[in-house]
Amino acid sequence: MKNSQTMGGIAALIGAATIILGAVVYATLLVPKGFGSNNPDPSRIVALLADNQATMRLWLQIIWLAFGVCLIFLSLALHERLKVGSPVLAQAVTIFTLIWAVLVIVVGTLSINDLNTVVRLFGQNPAQAATVWLTLDTVERGVGAGGGETIVTGLWFLLLSWAALQARALPRLLNYLGVVVGLAGILYVFTASDVLLAVNALGLIIWFVWLGIVMLRGRVTSVVA
Repeated sequence: MKNSQTMGGIAALIGAATIILGAVVYATLLVPKGFGSNNPDPSRIVALLADNQATMRLWLQIIWLAFGVCLIFLSLALHERLKVGSPVLAQAVTIFTLIWAVLVIVVGTLSINDLNTVVRLFGQNPAQAATVWLTLDTVERGVGAGGGETIVTGLWFLLLSWAALQARALPRLLNYLGVVVGLAGILYVFTASDVLLAVNALGLIIWFVWLGIVMLRGRVTSVVA
């Protein structure tokens, strides 16, 4: 059991690192080129992807695929903590975590494949590559961050926080933070509020780091503070 908590703690901290890396690259490399804006310039973005193909592929592998694998290991550790005080909810959380992990890995695979497609077309017909990117980006947004994946993440946080409160398996403040992160993510999908996005992103990092520290301590008995 202690080994599973250590594994979960490491997975949570690596997950936090992938989120931080994702935010840094997004803010420093992509946003200045118009990526993520309401009126992006497809030609400019496709050129950026082509010029930074290797970096972008590695970035996508880390923020999606590596993060998805971390979630799988994290699900096992969370189940160990929750099953002591709430076995039924523990099973529900585990299933939901695995659904999230699969969705993350699918979105990551889709994003990498889309990157390869756009870069290949750019070498043949830049205008066509820009048009294709617009279509693929719309699909990615609908399935991934800011869409379906964000909704699943928000619901997962709400379910996990409720289960952990019932089982007294995690610190109360950590659970309350999970509720805030979950609600911010869900509301962001429907409002596109930059404030909610910031709350969700910063909350995710703090929550994963905090959870990692808690799990590395290895104590699975009831936590009251």
